[in-house]
Amino acid sequence: MFARARRIVVTALLLAAAVGGVTWSVLALWFDGPASRLLAGIMAACIPLAALLLVALVRPLRLALAACFLPVVAVAVWWISIPPSNQRDWSPEVARLASATFDGNRLTIENVRNFQYRSETDYNPHWETRTFDLDKIQGVDLFISFWGPTLIAHTFASWQFADGQHLAISIETRKEKGESYSAVRGFFRQYELYYVVADERDLVGLRTDYRGEQVYLYRLRASPATARALLLDYLKDVNQLRDHPSWYNALTHNCTTTIRYHAKNVAAGRPFDWRILANGYLDELAYQRGQIDTGLPFTELRARSNITEKAKAADDSPDFSALIRVGLPGSHDSRS
Repeated sequence: MFARARRIVVTALLLAAAVGGVTWSVLALWFDGPASRLLAGIMAACIPLAALLLVALVRPLRLALAACFLPVVAVAVWWISIPPSNQRDWSPEVARLASATFDGNRLTIENVRNFQYRSETDYNPHWETRTFDLDKIQGVDLFISFWGPTLIAHTFASWQFADGQHLAISIETRKEKGESYSAVRGFFRQYELYYVVADERDLVGLRTDYRGEQVYLYRLRASPATARALLLDYLKDVNQLRDHPSWYNALTHNCTTTIRYHAKNVAAGRPFDWRILANGYLDELAYQRGQIDTGLPFTELRARSNITEKAKAADDSPDFSALIRVGLPGSHDSRS
C-alpha cells in the first residue's frame, strides 16, 4: 500500500511539473519566439501536442511524463541563449545609459535624468552630469510607489548627501518606442534591465503628478558607511550594463529583488521573506526588522510617510527633496 501511495504521489508531482513546464514553454515560444505570430503559434502548439502524444503512447505514465521534459529542456536551452541588447530604438526616457567615474572620493555620473514633464508622455528631455563627494553621504532612503493594487508596488532608493544633494536610482525595464509594460511579458525576455539614475523630482514627481500614484518615503536605518557601500555596488552594475546588457525579469530581477541583491553584496541583506515578492508590504517588513523608524505605531508611520501631496505641492521647486521630507519620521531634516 505504501509503495502504491508513493507511486501516486510521484505521478502527481511529475504531472504538475510537466504541465508547468509545458505551459512555460508555450508562453516562452509565443513571447520570445519568431516575430511571425503564425510561426510562433505553430511552434508553441507543437509542445503540448508532443506532450499529449507521449502521454497517450508511452507506458508507464511516469515515463511519459518524464519524457515531456525533453522539449521543455530544448526550449529552455534556446531561451537562455537569447542575448539582450543595448542597440534598440529606445523610448526617449530610457535612451541613455548612465555611467559613473571616480577620482578619489569624487564621484561623477553622466546621464542623470532630470526631465521637465508636462504629462507622462510629453516632456523636455534633460540629461545632466553631476558630481558628488562620497564622504558626504549621510544615508539612503526607500521609496514605495503604488499605482493601484496594494499587493505590488514599485520601489527605488535615493542617497542623501550632507551638501543637500540627493541621487535616486530606480531599477526598471528599458522599453522600446511604442512598447508598454506587461506583467506577464515581464516574466520572459521582453525587456532589458535599466537603472534610472535621476533627480528625485524627476522620479517622484512623474509618479505623483502625472501617473496618479501614491508615493511613500522611508528613511532606512543604514550607517553612512553602509549607504556608501550600497551606492558603489549599484554603480558597479550601472557601469556594467553599458557593455553587458542584462534581462529584466518580473520574478527574479525586478525593482525589489535587485535591491535585495545589492544589499546582500554589502552584507546588509536579511533572510528572504514573502514580502520581497509581495513588495506592497515591504515597509511592514522593514518596520518589523527595525530597518526604518519604529518610534511610532506602524499605521501612523505609514500615514506620515505618504509624501504624495508634498511632492505635488513642491512641483518644480529647487528644494523639492527637502520639501518632501518635511515632517518625515526619522529624517535628517531639522524641520522633522
